[in-house]
Amino acid sequence: MGTVRVKWLEKLQFVGVDSSRHSVVMSSQDEENAIGMKPSELLLVALGGCTAYDVVNILTKKRQQLTAFEIEVSGEQEPEPPWTFRRIHLTYRLRGCGLSEKAVREAIELSKTKYCSVGATLACAVEIGYDVVIEEEG
Repeated sequence: MGTVRVKWLEKLQFVGVDSSRHSVVMSSQDEENAIGMKPSELLLVALGGCTAYDVVNILTKKRQQLTAFEIEVSGEQEPEPPWTFRRIHLTYRLRGCGLSEKAVREAIELSKTKYCSVGATLACAVEIGYDVVIEEEG
């Protein structure tokens, strides 16, 4: 079981520390506090990081020559508190030499259906969609 800590710094500023002692600063986004990430956007970062790890790992095992990879994650929230996410969309952008679209889509589906714990947890509560952009290197 993973355990993290969130410590209040001052005003509306906090630091989150994971089980390996890595940290991230969080804050509200008003003028006085905007030194860290919005906690709700950390949820999007967690989803992007979780699936990114899976996809790169799977494509490496499939011997795909990946040279660049980025995921843009956008979330649509309800207009009223508690501002829950109703939709999340991921755009996977990959570049490489001779990347197979089939291998890329299989890697994303494996992440989505089998490996990404963040995505699996969120999928019970929010609609998650994605698209893929593949660019040939050179």
